[in-house]
Amino acid sequence: MTNSPSSASSPNKAPLAPLPAPYDDLELRVRYSETDRMGVAHNRVYFDWFEMGRTEFCRRKGLSYREIEERDVFLVVAEAFCRYRQPLRYDDCFLVRTALRDISPKKASFAYELRTLDGTGIIAQGYTVHIAVNKSGTVSAMPDDVFARIGGP
Repeated sequence: MTNSPSSASSPNKAPLAPLPAPYDDLELRVRYSETDRMGVAHNRVYFDWFEMGRTEFCRRKGLSYREIEERDVFLVVAEAFCRYRQPLRYDDCFLVRTALRDISPKKASFAYELRTLDGTGIIAQGYTVHIAVNKSGTVSAMPDDVFARIGGP
């Protein structure tokens, strides 16, 4: 038995698959309320940033989340993952790069990268999987136009 950290042999060292094109970039800045006592961005806010990227991705496709929900479709998170590569600190600026990884009438998967402002350094990578449900929480297909707008070019 060795005294190495448990992450030394972790399978999580390999990067996730590159983001598929097209992707959308959103520039953000770490706010004070998003940091811990040492000024480092708390791991929970990475998922907030993913949500902001996903929301803007859909909006730039011509469809806001509000419009989706007005159609009696709710994209609930069924799975979420984040691999942290390097810390972000208070007042750091960064990009949230968002892409649609996969879509079917009842499911959408988004991939994310948090990158340095110049786009070259990866800060974190992740993905979320969303299931389409109606107001009663029953899995249901997205309306054709919603499906086409989110998944279209």
